[in-house]
Amino acid sequence: MAQTAVADSDTGPSLKELARSHGLTKAGRLPSLPEYTRHLWSYRHFIAAFANAKVNASLGSTKLGVVWQLLTPLINAGVYYLIFGVLINTKQDVDNFIAYLCAGVFIFGFTQSVVQAGSQSITSNIAMIRALHFPRASLPIAVSLVEVRNMIASMIVLIAIVLLTGEPITLQWLLLLPALLLQTIFNTGLALFVARLISKITDIRQLIPYILRIWMYGSAVLYPVTFFAERIHGWQLALVESNPMLIYIELVRHALMENVELATSAPLLWLQAAIWTALVGFGGYVYFWRGEKGYGRG
Repeated sequence: MAQTAVADSDTGPSLKELARSHGLTKAGRLPSLPEYTRHLWSYRHFIAAFANAKVNASLGSTKLGVVWQLLTPLINAGVYYLIFGVLINTKQDVDNFIAYLCAGVFIFGFTQSVVQAGSQSITSNIAMIRALHFPRASLPIAVSLVEVRNMIASMIVLIAIVLLTGEPITLQWLLLLPALLLQTIFNTGLALFVARLISKITDIRQLIPYILRIWMYGSAVLYPVTFFAERIHGWQLALVESNPMLIYIELVRHALMENVELATSAPLLWLQAAIWTALVGFGGYVYFWRGEKGYGRG
């Protein structure tokens, strides 16, 4: 009798097979990357709503609201113009230095804002992460969407500045859209990367302002890109000119301005931009996904 019972249990389905047949999975299992992507896509409405809520909250906290989104980069550009354009006189090597400077300040500011917001996207939402189940990548992607909205307003101001300083409208302006799209994907990957990094090592957040400042000085934001070629050569110059922010800024200047001197040829800039976008966009996403199970713990 006992032998018959053992035989029946041997021929029946195992617990693993039963779980698989009913769609059950191991608790805390890291989903595959395609599975995680599908899950993230199903939360696209939540991401959009969360981004809109953050925009409304930020606008409601000040009397001027959306005006500050336009004033902040303009004030920064004005300060940098006085220091670098007038006092240090870096404007002498650029025909339209005001447009040149504003393009650099606005484009770098786009990435700067995404990095700063992305660095806090996990740590500032710990309570929600611990209380609700959703793909955590929703948070850094949402803050990236917020900054995209701010960037659109900034681009309207930049285009007005470019026109007022005498630049003509050309077909080359159409290149602005793919340049900003590449930068947006790059920024989102960067936000995902810093979100996971700082959720594990929170002290790094204190270094971000200094890292961004050094990055800005190395991106030809405040002075002509020829400044580097006049002072460094060889692998050092190649390293500086491969800086992704310098590349995105150069592409926007090339799109909106005539007779602007570039660090290298436009086709090479586009190739470098595409490579950086793929590396940081996809790499940041994969890096964040690998830490999905650990967010909100500890």
